[in-house]
Amino acid sequence: MNKMNFSEHWEAVRLEEIADVRAGSGFPIKYQGNIEGKYPFYKVSDMNLTGNETLMHTSNNWVEEDVVKLLKAKSFPKNTVIFPKVGAAVHTNKKRLLSRTSLVDNNVMGVVLREHDPCIPYYLLYWFDFIDLGDLSNPGPLPAITATTVKNTTIPLPPLPEQRAIAHILQTIQEAKFTRQREIALERERKAALMDHLFSHGTKGEPRKQTEIGEIPESWEVVRLGNYCYKPDYGYTESANVAPVGPKFLRITDIQNDTVNWQNVPYCVCSQETKDKYLLKTGDIVIARIGATTGKAYIIDDCPEAIFASYLIRVQTKDDLSPVFLAQYFRSNNYWRQIEQSKGGRLKGGVNIPILTNIVLPLPPLPEQHTIANIFRTIDDKIAALEKEVEHIDELFHALLEELMTGQRSAVPLIDAEMNV
Repeated sequence: MNKMNFSEHWEAVRLEEIADVRAGSGFPIKYQGNIEGKYPFYKVSDMNLTGNETLMHTSNNWVEEDVVKLLKAKSFPKNTVIFPKVGAAVHTNKKRLLSRTSLVDNNVMGVVLREHDPCIPYYLLYWFDFIDLGDLSNPGPLPAITATTVKNTTIPLPPLPEQRAIAHILQTIQEAKFTRQREIALERERKAALMDHLFSHGTKGEPRKQTEIGEIPESWEVVRLGNYCYKPDYGYTESANVAPVGPKFLRITDIQNDTVNWQNVPYCVCSQETKDKYLLKTGDIVIARIGATTGKAYIIDDCPEAIFASYLIRVQTKDDLSPVFLAQYFRSNNYWRQIEQSKGGRLKGGVNIPILTNIVLPLPPLPEQHTIANIFRTIDDKIAALEKEVEHIDELFHALLEELMTGQRSAVPLIDAEMNV
């Protein structure tokens, strides 16, 4: 820990002096999948479950005492710090705290503080948050962390009141982040429910009729996309260029969580004719035609000069179909059912222009399209604002984590403030 420069009154100890370190137990498939039991049996994937962002509460696997004895598995007590110890999961840098006596599988490492040790669990958790698990793993194609390496790691220990103050500050910031993330999840659920309603009921409360895609308002039509858009285009086949020469070159991988960070999009050296043919404009919709995100759509809005790559398909709507309405429909369950049917159950199946032009969709009158699109855009704007808050809170957390764990910023003023209350 050569980047440590902590206060003089802090103590530096090897982790093995205050904690026991060991890996989890083998967990054969035939014992997995039970949703009830005495003990949760955590795998690395359980760290991704909602509600497990800091404390491990929920599990995909539970076991009874007899299974524990049969497997000769050893449990970990409440307040054990756990993290992935092998494979690519090491680089996800996830660290969690057990909320109850639990078991973990042999891809997970557990660090158990001994009783009456001069360290509190949350301080230990945040210290692990401060370090990079990659620094503890062996070099090579398969990262792995050994118990010996963890035991020999040096940890700085402030006095217990200061540890509590550090943990309090960081917990408060994390809880603010998790609150925003829960709000985002609720907004997304609300939007999904609203999509199902508006694409089948409309906004005017009019009677409905039965169609091939379910019930829709009587004044609406069911149409094929190909009749309401210009002929779609496959993107340009060329290698990206990091040098700032030519237009930006949008690829599938540049579209993350329905956003594009245009600063990170590479460039493309191409002729003026090519640029004119593939130039993206506001209102264009690009759709991933292969890969894990097959069928995913992104609408262009106020982008720099850019063209699009060959694994994307561009759709440009005609005047009687709002591109924003269409982009929102491309997120609906009805659209995704058609995409999955077109793939024929093939995990790696792609989409092409004929598949897209044969997509059917409900078509309200243009003013109602705009109304529905604006409703969804308002929700999207709220989600984007919340995501920006999460990003800022996360930046604050990591900045304070760095300062508090190195002693650059003291938590003592917080202790003094509490004493003066």
